[in-house]
Amino acid sequence: MSLCAPVGTAHEELVEGISVTTLTVREVSGTPLRPEPAAPRETRLRALDGLRLVAALMVAAYHYGGRGGDVTAAWGSSPKSQFPTLHQYFSYGCLGVQVFFVISGFVICMSGWGRPLKSFFASRASRLLPAYWAAVVLVTAVFALPMVAYRTVSPSDALVNMTMLQQPLGVDRVLGVCWTLWAEVRFYALFALCVVLPGASRRRVILFCAGWTLAAAITQAAHQPLLDVVLMPEYAPFFIGGVGLYLVHRDRRDVYAWGIVGVSFLIGQHYAVRGLWNATDPGAFAHRTTLGIVAVVAFGFLAVAAIALGWLHWANWRWLTVAGALTYPFYLVHEHLGWVVIHALHIGLGLPSAATFALTVAAMLLLAWLLNRYVEKPLTPKLRSALAKAR
Repeated sequence: MSLCAPVGTAHEELVEGISVTTLTVREVSGTPLRPEPAAPRETRLRALDGLRLVAALMVAAYHYGGRGGDVTAAWGSSPKSQFPTLHQYFSYGCLGVQVFFVISGFVICMSGWGRPLKSFFASRASRLLPAYWAAVVLVTAVFALPMVAYRTVSPSDALVNMTMLQQPLGVDRVLGVCWTLWAEVRFYALFALCVVLPGASRRRVILFCAGWTLAAAITQAAHQPLLDVVLMPEYAPFFIGGVGLYLVHRDRRDVYAWGIVGVSFLIGQHYAVRGLWNATDPGAFAHRTTLGIVAVVAFGFLAVAAIALGWLHWANWRWLTVAGALTYPFYLVHEHLGWVVIHALHIGLGLPSAATFALTVAAMLLLAWLLNRYVEKPLTPKLRSALAKAR
């Protein structure tokens, strides 16, 4: 997921603040694969910040009212009874993750272009880790309180969670959403090794996208667990589609880039439908239709495409930058701590479901602002500088 916010030096602000340049010069067939420098003119893409917040709110709607499970204890009954009509729409909110992955492909390609490997690693690690560490500590501490009904993980498992490697190690997760970060980390590693390390160029990025698409398809057919972990066939189309859309942003006439986007959408919607569609069943929490799933996936691709083509340059309000900065910490803490707030407001204070839902989202946004202000802003530049200077 690309959940990047504006921090750092001029070059860092260019990529982390979701600012980007337009490059129209193509590689000539037959020329060596040389890294291409970024173009000097920059344009801020605040609409991408806004889209990230929309995706995060989609996921929050799913976690609060679009499924059963642990949130049922927070409400005192199934969210299906709390939101008799809206729960059906909230159930599609889980596709906000796929929207995040498309955005991530766009932003990571932008971030890695014209940047050495050490700088790319320092940027990614410093952006992800401070808020993540704070969220792990905060959720572990809150769940350890005697008045909180939810079970905390063991101290040993909590420590492993600080590495972001709990998923492959089979350790209990502190943050339910951290499985998406594990997907992001694998994407970063693939992109760094195949594109950033040798130097980003249009042709190299195209080869990366084509190679990953083919390898992911072969992995699906081969049924090899190791390849499945590395190549992520279920999520690869969304990352690859975002990378293709960044190439479109650099040159909207790039036929290869549009081909990458089109193929990625076609494969991505297939995996989304296969994983999330369920037949009509009176006992099911909700019924997601094929058309509804495809429509949400299409929304993600089309929204990023509109931004890539410059159609949303008019959405240039400064508050969108703030919204983008809050997205990552909000995403980290909203699920588990949201359960605690929902229980306090709805069961403890007796507030109606709609008011509880709105106030819980507002409370998590406030907490996200505090994490951004007092954790990310002071620690991110220090960690990035330390990593960039290290040999």
